[in-house]
Amino acid sequence: MDLSNLKPAEGSNKNQGKRIGRGQGSGKGGTATRGHNGAKSRSGYSKKVGFEGGQMPLQRRVPKFGFTNRNRVVYQGVNLDKLQQLADDKKISDVVDFQTLVELGLAGKNEMVKILGRGELKSTLKVTAHKFTASAKAAIEAAGGEVVTL
Repeated sequence: MDLSNLKPAEGSNKNQGKRIGRGQGSGKGGTATRGHNGAKSRSGYSKKVGFEGGQMPLQRRVPKFGFTNRNRVVYQGVNLDKLQQLADDKKISDVVDFQTLVELGLAGKNEMVKILGRGELKSTLKVTAHKFTASAKAAIEAAGGEVVTL
């Protein structure tokens, strides 16, 4: 073993490819594979998001209209038929609160829940949520349940 036959362990170094911009003799000198002129040949070049080579970008070509309320409150809807199905499957007993809905995957922990009135409810449930539709509230109370707004 001497310095002439030392080599790195198998798989420890990857083939780095040809070094560019290191003189004409390397075959990749001169323009360093960047071509001759244009923005891409220059140092510090970075393409802006949505740039289409000087053509008017799609985002500026398409007309804008309408209004988006940044303060809009979005509710995750849960229907009465889903609550009845969970009661039939014995996944909920008599109390349905926000934590139960999160554990069952019907809502995220950072979402607000609104109980909607689709379907019918036969079970007597004490339902706790952020909002209720009038029909859902009436149906829950008609079934002998209780409505609690968070």
